[in-house]
Amino acid sequence: MTELERMERGLWYDANNDVELLAKRSEAESLCFTFNHTSSDDPAHDEALRTLIPQMEADAIVLAPFYADYGYNCTIGAGTFINHGAYLMDGAPISIGRNCFIGPSCGMYTAAHPLVAEDRNLGLEKASPISLGDNVWIGASVTILPGITIGDGAVIGAGSVVTRDIPASVIAVGNPCRVIRPISELDRLDASER
Repeated sequence: MTELERMERGLWYDANNDVELLAKRSEAESLCFTFNHTSSDDPAHDEALRTLIPQMEADAIVLAPFYADYGYNCTIGAGTFINHGAYLMDGAPISIGRNCFIGPSCGMYTAAHPLVAEDRNLGLEKASPISLGDNVWIGASVTILPGITIGDGAVIGAGSVVTRDIPASVIAVGNPCRVIRPISELDRLDASER
């Protein structure tokens, strides 16, 4: 079994010494560089992003700088907005639903490393998928750890570290991130506020 196959199956794999994985990350790094260092009105800007993330729906918006390890493991839904400085460590799939707001400097990290130093020093890692439902709002500087699912309509407060799944339609904040309360009709704007 190749290291790529091991990665795709959620097994321990060698991320640091495998030629195939290094080549894929190098290609993604080059596309990120092009996207991050060209003007948004330069056709190369959008072309680099669309090549990096082929599973991004047409009307999603991603602002530079943006980083992904592989890119092709990311799915970004229609109407989603990703602010400056996002990093998607996509050794496993990262799925972002439709109409999500992702604040600046958000990090989604699918990779975990062995806890014992001798094992960790072998360069091994394991990746677990991250999934965000539709209409999720992730505040600025949020960290989302491997294997996390965030339900539709959830709001994650700025600076939170998400270490466990978050259900739909709740406000969750903190380190570790905890559900504070459900989102209710009392949170709806008055017509005069719109």
